[in-house]
Amino acid sequence: MGKLQLSFACWNYDRVAALFDGSVTVQGVDLNPLSMEVEETFWRMMRHQEFDVAELSLSSYLIARDRGFPRFTAIPVFPSRAFRHGCIFIHKRAGISRPQDLRGKRIGLPEYQLTACLWIRGILQHEYGVHPSDVEWYVGGEETPGRVEKVPLDLPKDVHVHAIGPNETLNRMLDAGELDAFIGPRAPSAFLNGSPNVARLFPDYEQQERRYFERTKIFPIMHVIVIRDDVLQQHPWLAMNLYKAFVAAKQAVYDGFRQTAALKVTLPWLTAEVERTESIMGKDFWPYGVAANRATLEAAVAYSYEQGMIRQPLSVEELFAPATLESYII
Repeated sequence: MGKLQLSFACWNYDRVAALFDGSVTVQGVDLNPLSMEVEETFWRMMRHQEFDVAELSLSSYLIARDRGFPRFTAIPVFPSRAFRHGCIFIHKRAGISRPQDLRGKRIGLPEYQLTACLWIRGILQHEYGVHPSDVEWYVGGEETPGRVEKVPLDLPKDVHVHAIGPNETLNRMLDAGELDAFIGPRAPSAFLNGSPNVARLFPDYEQQERRYFERTKIFPIMHVIVIRDDVLQQHPWLAMNLYKAFVAAKQAVYDGFRQTAALKVTLPWLTAEVERTESIMGKDFWPYGVAANRATLEAAVAYSYEQGMIRQPLSVEELFAPATLESYII
C-alpha cells in the first residue's frame, strides 16, 4: 500500500525546512510542500480549503472552530510566534507618546481578525487600559488597495470599524496623518523607507516585550497547523504522525544553533543570542504541545471572546486533535 499523498501549504521557515527538503519525513505520508506567503495560504484555506494540511492564522482558526466552518482541526504546532509591541506605529504629529494616548484616535489595521491585531488589542486593553471601543478602527490594504476580511465579522456594537476608500492604502494614510496610528504584522513601508512622519510607539520594543514575557510567560502564538477534517476523519493516525515530524524538524534547528564550530545561521553573534534567549525563556524557547502553551492559548481565546470575534470561550482541549493531547509512556 502506498503512502498517503498530502499537500502542505506553509511558509518555508527554518523550523519546517527539514519537512520541505525531506530530511525529516512524516511516517506513512508523502508530503507535497507548497511554500507561499502566509496571506495567500490563509486566504485560500479559509475561503476554499484548498490544502490537506496548512499553516493558518490562530485568530482565523478560532473563528472557524466557533462557527463550525470551514472544517479543519489543529495540531499544537506553532510555526509562527512573535512579540508585537514593536508592531504599533504612530504618526509623529498625532499627539501619541504612550499607549493611553491612543484613546480617541484613528488606527488602521489590514484586517480586524488578524492574529497580530488580536494580540495587540488584548495587550492594549489588559496592560494599558485601552479598550477596542476606545478608538476608531480603519481597515483595508496596507500597501495595495482592496483588502477585505477573510470571513465576515459580527463585532460588538460599541466597536467602530470603517473600511477605507477603494483606492486608498493604510500606509499612505498613516504617512499623511489621515490615520493617527497603525497596527499589523508587517511594518508599513513609510516606516521602512525612513519617513519622517512615522515612528514606533515603543522605540524600546525589545525591552518592553522581554518585560512582558517575564511578567506573563506569554510568547504570543500567531499561526497553527491545521488538517482538513475530511482528511483527518479518514486517517485519524495522521495528527500524531504530523506532530512528531514537526517536533523533529524544530529539533534540527535547535541542534544547528548549538553548533559552534561553524555558524549555521547568517548572524555573527548567533551563539550569544541563543544563550541570551535561553537565559530568559529556557532551552525550548519555541515550544510545541498544549501543556507548555496553555497560558498563551488561554489568553488568545479570552481576547478573541472579549473582542467579539468568537461567541463562546473555547477550551484549549477543544482546539486540537485529541490524539495530540496525550502521549504513550514506556
